[in-house]
Amino acid sequence: MTATTTAAETVRPHTAPPAEDRPRRRLLPFSPWHLLLAPLAVIFALPLFWLLLSSVMTNAEINKFPPALWPSGIHLGGYRYVLGNAMFPRWFANSLIVSATAVVSNLVLGSLGGYAFARMRFAGSRSLLVLMLATTAVPFQLTMIPTFLVMKRLGLIDSLGALIVPSLVTPFAVFLLRQFFLSLPRELEEAAWIDGCSRLRVLFRIVLPLSRPALSTVAVLTFLTTWNDLTWPLIAINHDTQYTLQLGLTTFQGLHHTQWAAVMAGNVITVLPVLLAFLGAQKSFIQSITSSGLKG
Repeated sequence: MTATTTAAETVRPHTAPPAEDRPRRRLLPFSPWHLLLAPLAVIFALPLFWLLLSSVMTNAEINKFPPALWPSGIHLGGYRYVLGNAMFPRWFANSLIVSATAVVSNLVLGSLGGYAFARMRFAGSRSLLVLMLATTAVPFQLTMIPTFLVMKRLGLIDSLGALIVPSLVTPFAVFLLRQFFLSLPRELEEAAWIDGCSRLRVLFRIVLPLSRPALSTVAVLTFLTTWNDLTWPLIAINHDTQYTLQLGLTTFQGLHHTQWAAVMAGNVITVLPVLLAFLGAQKSFIQSITSSGLKG
């Protein structure tokens, strides 16, 4: 190519593409879906906003009718009442121990079970998977009495063990991880097997590092479920030294008088770890749902 040709091409005017090929300029700076989703987001955020406002109100403002829409000032009496309770750190630690143990055990046992159902074929594997999924349709109200009898036989009633053992692994964790493992290419595992890796080593060295979105989802949902659980601790725990945070907050409600500001402040403190956990794993949570949720 000569210099003359290059110069001619340089000065050649740029021809605009046909009108039908041009991308249409958006009239709105946002998607039309935002017009529907934004009001819904406000509606879903209202209870949390009301909880935050009520936590800095006085008991008189909370009990007022019609209710006050805005606090007269920032009153921290509820937070002082909650944080001044001698048992509150113990309840917080109990909830943290139960939730953290449930998260770790669901990740480990759920990964082993999910990988077995995704990659291994053995007699009755299909039936066992269907039976496991069928247990998710059984409401907790039907299983809490047999669970209580088993925990009593094991001598775990009125201890944190009664809260930890039933939540060591859930069918949902096994199923979600199985679905994600199915979406991973087998060629990666086959190459590792050729190199002499065992199946367990393939799982921990290759499969699990690629499954961080699904693992994050299982961790968040397990933490949220065990942290917010009130029914089972109410049945299995008798002494306040073994209370979880949710169960301990019920002691702020008396028969004749309730410290509503303390209840609201305690709920704000209780919700914070859940919000932080969800915000930290939000990207992985959405990625896992979109990539593995529907593959059978």
